[in-house]
Order: sequence, then structure tokens, then C-alpha cells
Amino acid sequence: MESLDKFDLAILSELQDNARLTNAELAQRVGLSAAPCWRRVRALEEAGYIKGYHAEIDRHKVGLGVFAFVRLDAERNTGDLTRAMEEAIAQIPDVVACHYISGSGTFELQVVARDLDSFSQFARNVLLNLPNVKDMHTSFSLGEVKHAGALPLTHLSTGRE
Repeated sequence: MESLDKFDLAILSELQDNARLTNAELAQRVGLSAAPCWRRVRALEEAGYIKGYHAEIDRHKVGLGVFAFVRLDAERNTGDLTRAMEEAIAQIPDVVACHYISGSGTFELQVVARDLDSFSQFARNVLLNLPNVKDMHTSFSLGEVKHAGALPLTHLSTGRE
């Protein structure tokens, strides 16, 4: 798949809004018949544009009231040590996102916890004991303004038919 046309963009947009659409519903919304729509969805999946489908769960409903941003500073930034940190962080379920960052710090983590006491225990027992950790800085979310949602796709449709 070399480029995306207006139908591909429409499919991506609709699936970002509601990935539970049936193929028939999706086809109707994007202006295709069912078979070509299904083939396009499969092609988008195979090309890696669609990485998967998941249910969005309300963290508060499952008892995860704390959302923290944690910056970890590495003792040393070498290839092997950084990979060891990445692999260790990737195995921790409480870390819901992690980015290798520029500027001050090495990794920026998004962490969920039941409450401040459980976060404190987690930070002391897990995060500070990760390989190569030099320092840790934490900020807590006081309220969510916007949740990660659909990616903007308008830059892909400029000048396309």
C-alpha cells in the first residue's frame, strides 16, 4: 500500500471513532460496497496502518484513581543499558505508556495506581529499582482535559481526490 486515497482515509477516520462498526455499516458510511470495504480494511491492517482494536476501559471504574507522569533519569545512556531499561519498563503493567524523551530525563512514563499509598510503594519498590535508574521525578494528574483519541488525518487528504 503506497498511498492512501479518500476511501482509506474515511475508513481510518470511521474506525477511530467506532471500531465496532460492522463491515456493512462501515461500507455505507464511507460510500463503498461491502466487499471492497472489507478488502481495504484488510489491506490497511496488513500495511500496518491499523495496529489493532481494543476496548477503552474507564480507569476510575476499575479502581485506578491515580494517574502519574514519571520522568526517569538514567545513570548512563549507552545502548545496552538503555535497552535493559526499555525491556524492564515494558514488562510493568502499571506503566500504561512510556516514551524515550529528549531534553532532561531519559524516559517519560504514564503510570496508574489505586491511590497515593500504592503509587508510593510502587515507585519505591519497582521504579527506583529498575536497571540504570539515577533519579525519578513525578507529577500527578489533577484532572484530564483531553484523552488520547483519534489521530488527525486531515494532513493526509490535502489535494487528494
